[in-house]
Parts: sequence; C-alpha cells; structure tokens
Amino acid sequence: MTADVSAPPAPAEGYGESTKRERVGWYFYDWANSAFSTTVVTAFLGPYLTAIAENGADAAGDVHLLGMSFKAGSLFAYTTSLSVLLQVLLLPVVGAIADRAASKKIWLAIFAYIGAGATCGLVFLTGDRYQLGAGLFLVANLAFGASIVVYNSFLPQIADENERDGVSSRGWAFGYLGGGLLLLLNVIVVLIGGEENQGEIARWSLVSAGLWWAGFTTLPLLWLRDRPSPAGTARGSVLIDGFKQLGHTLKEMRAFPLTLFFLGAFLIYNDGIQTVIAMAGTYGSKQLGFDNTVLMPTILMVQFLAFAGAMLLGRLAKTFGAWKTVLGSLVGWTGILVAAFFLPYGQAVPFVILGGAIGIVLGGSQALSRSLFSQLIPRGKEGEYFGLYEISDKGTSWLGPLLFGLAYDLTGSYRVAIISLIVFFVVGFIMLMMVPMARAISAVGNTPPERL
Repeated sequence: MTADVSAPPAPAEGYGESTKRERVGWYFYDWANSAFSTTVVTAFLGPYLTAIAENGADAAGDVHLLGMSFKAGSLFAYTTSLSVLLQVLLLPVVGAIADRAASKKIWLAIFAYIGAGATCGLVFLTGDRYQLGAGLFLVANLAFGASIVVYNSFLPQIADENERDGVSSRGWAFGYLGGGLLLLLNVIVVLIGGEENQGEIARWSLVSAGLWWAGFTTLPLLWLRDRPSPAGTARGSVLIDGFKQLGHTLKEMRAFPLTLFFLGAFLIYNDGIQTVIAMAGTYGSKQLGFDNTVLMPTILMVQFLAFAGAMLLGRLAKTFGAWKTVLGSLVGWTGILVAAFFLPYGQAVPFVILGGAIGIVLGGSQALSRSLFSQLIPRGKEGEYFGLYEISDKGTSWLGPLLFGLAYDLTGSYRVAIISLIVFFVVGFIMLMMVPMARAISAVGNTPPERL
C-alpha cells in the first residue's frame, strides 16, 4: 500500500533557470564551506583538541564531559559521533523548514555564520579548555551540515534536468579547489613556522577556516536569488510547519520506492568512499610506513586532483549520462582498493599514484550522485529530501569504519582491512544498476534528462 500523493506542483516562474552570475555564487558556497572540512575536520582540530584535552586530563588521563569520563584521546572522536547523531535528527527538519520558508538565503546565512562564528571561536581554545573546544566544534559541525542541506536544495532551482550534472560537478570542483587552497597555505605556514610554534599555528589555522567560510559566504548571499517554492510558504511558525511537513514527507516517500532504493544504494557506496578517505592516512602510516612528509602532500594532491576529477566526470556525464558515469566510478573505486592491497611497503611513488587515482574519482562520484538524486525529488521538496540525503552521508559513516576495524581485529592486517571495504562498492554498484532511472525520475513528476 502506498501513500496518497498528489501530482507535484507546477514550478514557479524561473524555477530551474539562472544566470551565470547566480550559478557562480552557488559554486562559491562550496568554496567557502570546504575550508571547514579540510582545515578543521581533516587536518588540524583532531590533534590540537586532543593535546588540549591531555592538558586538562586528570591523573588517570581522563576528561569529563556531560557527566561522562573517558580518555582524552577519545574526545574528538566522541564529539564527532555526537554531532553526527544530532545531525540525523536535525537535518531533515532543517530541509523541511527551508522548503517552507519565504527565503532560503536567510537560512543559508544563519547556518553559515553560526558555523563560521563557532569556528572562529576556537581562537580561545588554549590551555586546558577542552570542554569549550568540544562545544564549539559541536555547534560548528551541526551548522555546517544544516547549511549544506539548504545549499543543496538550490540545485534544482538553478539548473534544469539537462544542466544539473555540469552545475553540480562545478560546485564540487570549486569546493575541492577552495578547501585545498586554504589547506595548502596553512601547511606552508606549518612547514616554515618551526616545531616550537606548531600549537599556535594550528590554532590560528582553525580560525582562518572560520574567516574563509564567513568571508566567501558573502558571494552566494549576494548573487543567489530566492524563488517562490512550489510547496508554498509556512502559514504559521516556520519551525512548527517544518516539523509537520517533514512528517508528511516521510509518509509520502513510500509512494516513491525507486527514490528510496537509490538513497539506499548511495548510502552503501558513499559509506565506502568516506571510509577509504578516513582510513587512507592510517593505512599509509601503519601498513606502508609513511610519515607526514609523504602523507600531507598526498592529501593536498588529492584535494586538487578532485577538482580536476569533478570537472572530468562532469564532462563524461554530458556524453554518457550521470548514471553510467557513477557506475563507472564505482568500478574505479573497486580497482583502487585492489591496487591498495598490493602496494609495496615504503615505496612512496605507487602510493602517490594511487592517491591521484582517488582524487580523480572522488569529486566526480560525489557530484554526480548529488545531481542524480536531485532528479528524484518532487518539486518543492528539495530541502526535505536533501536533508535525508545528507544524513545518508553523515548518519551511516560508522558502517565502513566498523568493518575496517573488525577486519583488522580478526586478522591483524591493514591490507585485509582495506580490501574488506570492496563490499560497499560491489553492493552499491549492483543496487545502483538496478534503479531504472528514467522511470524513477518520471515517477516523481520530473522530466528525465536526455542522457542517463
């Protein structure tokens, strides 16, 4: 039995159309927020917050937060996990609110500046103030996820079905370029700053990400324009209306099983992608014996090659279709894991080459997945559905690390652990191949693009 769903509302005037300036403004929000992902989450905050926690630990090496006690080295991981759990609860509601609000831009500004402000607040993360650091990161990461939901919901409004792959790919490309550029600048400062100044450099690098995020957010706020949503606006409190609308959407999604099946496929293979990225450094250091002189330049290279990869796969999608291109990228990810299993110990060149391959498939596979999902959303529901899409990214990121950890525990081999992740790409490939994309797109009332 399926829910009773009426036909999607007609698009408002200008829906799916935009100027070049508006699209560039949309790209620049990816440029702005990616500084948080690279400089804060990936590079600097984990080690720095851990050092602050160790300063404030008791005689047993424990820290205390929210009535719990645990080892100082676990603080960053636990804070990240808590933020992910809260995002699972928050992001779908954020999406529903954004769809019913009179202005998406206002909500984008609210979440972006809250996140950037909390990131800049890390300037006060000194001495033993680990509780302050955990709280600020929690707020920043929640605001980051919420802003991404609002940002993604603009995509169907600024590009029609035949342009969306290219627009999404260019957005991802801008993000990798912007995030990589700031990380490069901060790494240069680290290299020339001297060992004795590493803590201060890390702290100000965190602040630089907040300033970058806030500063470049100005461009999308100036150049994007709000459109009347086909779903209409909230009649009362936008918050209450957002909760009500979310409940309706969750019931409604039963009528779109192919959209749900695509979301399940994305959940599986994206978890594999996120785990490969998260565990690549551990694999490089523990299994292959590399230190930061190899690992950090390789991370930077991946960032910049992901820019090129997003653009390249976007062009391939224009020729072959996004669905086929994503399937091809999953074959590429499978080959990368097989190659990683056979990488020789201590030889940097093969490791760097494999990092380059990761960069090429990384940006494109994520950008085109976002574009494909945008085709499977009923008009006027962009924020709500992208809220669910985002938690498919954030909310399941424990599956891959769990499998990686279990494989290592059982075998004592990081090589077995890394090759175990191949299951995510094989299962994801099979599930994605089973989605009849043209029928799925038509089922939600949208027009399939010329190439899939």
